[in-house]
Amino acid sequence: METLETIIKKLDNKDRERLLSFAKELYKQKKYRILREEIEERRKEIKRGDFLTHEDVWK
Repeated sequence: METLETIIKKLDNKDRERLLSFAKELYKQKKYRILREEIEERRKEIKRGDFLTHEDVWK
């Protein structure tokens, strides 16, 4: 089975750029999915009232 590096070496520059663009999109989706999940969890906490007030922070 060929490795990714071997296949990339066989591609022309235009196809390498497409592959790089696709890989960046995949990475960005993963990165932001994690952030979206964290934001959603914070929203649930706020709805339940599980958050610190300004006064709590400065006590």
